[in-house]
Amino acid sequence: MSEKQPTRTPTAINLHSKSRLLAIEFSDGASFRLPCEYLRVFAKAKEVRTLGNPVTGKESVNITRIEPQGQYAVRFIFDDGHDSSIYSWDTLYELGVNQEQNWQAYQESLRKAGYKPGASDSTEGPRHIQLLYFTYLVKQLQKEAEQVEIPPSVTDVSSLIEWLRRRNPDQAHLFREGSFQVTVNKQFSEPFTRIDADDEVALIPTSPNAPTKANK
Repeated sequence: MSEKQPTRTPTAINLHSKSRLLAIEFSDGASFRLPCEYLRVFAKAKEVRTLGNPVTGKESVNITRIEPQGQYAVRFIFDDGHDSSIYSWDTLYELGVNQEQNWQAYQESLRKAGYKPGASDSTEGPRHIQLLYFTYLVKQLQKEAEQVEIPPSVTDVSSLIEWLRRRNPDQAHLFREGSFQVTVNKQFSEPFTRIDADDEVALIPTSPNAPTKANK
């Protein structure tokens, strides 16, 4: 059986399980970050396309395995048991290009169906994480670790760092972008890596010298 020749091919595909996110880069320079929920609700399998109603309850769905399908596509194995959708390179590219309008249309279909997203992935109630500090941060902050309650606005590494800067403006320079690396549960993270309750987040400076306010 002949395979459909793709018009675009990926140069990198990375699954970020913690963030439930697929990062994909293409040969033309385009790159996309596609949530697993988005990929799941826009699956092309016949049983999904013929439901008549939007797929719901997939806020926390994740991809557990990626299986190549020849040279033109992949099959995603989702942790809710769905494993029959094949995504061609062109399909993934189109999902990336049209992500915003697709998602808006999906949200509108949920509203019309009377479904309230987020019920299965609620962030209500207090959330605590453990922060670990290294090198000059220990001296400047006078602590090696602390447990903090994070506000609802903190959902990923980027928003966590922004919150740390705002929490104490006099120490904001210590959290300057590019001056440290972040691990979440002992895994190096990206700015979009999810932050959940009970996570362990370590801030590891990339230089032995602390940033100064004068350089801010």
